[in-house]
Amino acid sequence: MDKDQEYNPDLITVQDDEGNEHIFEELDRIETDQGRYVAMLPTFDSEEEMLESDSELIILKVFEEGDETYLAAIEDDDEFDEIADIFEERLADIFEIDVVEADVVPEDEQ
Repeated sequence: MDKDQEYNPDLITVQDDEGNEHIFEELDRIETDQGRYVAMLPTFDSEEEMLESDSELIILKVFEEGDETYLAAIEDDDEFDEIADIFEERLADIFEIDVVEADVVPEDEQ
């Protein structure tokens, strides 16, 4: 990124079922035959909070009713896996991330 370019993340505010607001950075969105989806990361008020968090990518399905937009968890495991794979591939290209599958070695063989 050029030093003249500023990073301006796409922030969205999501209200949960209890009325609490959470702010996320939207990384990507896609539309498939199954629906529309968004990939987000939580934002934090401090670097300490960020370091203490597990900051996993959050993938949600987008629903619209009238003028309202809702985000919901993907309940079907196969649907989630398919969409997660698409986002992983797209985000790896955008952020130049190498996805590496780690081989797990049992403790007794280390």
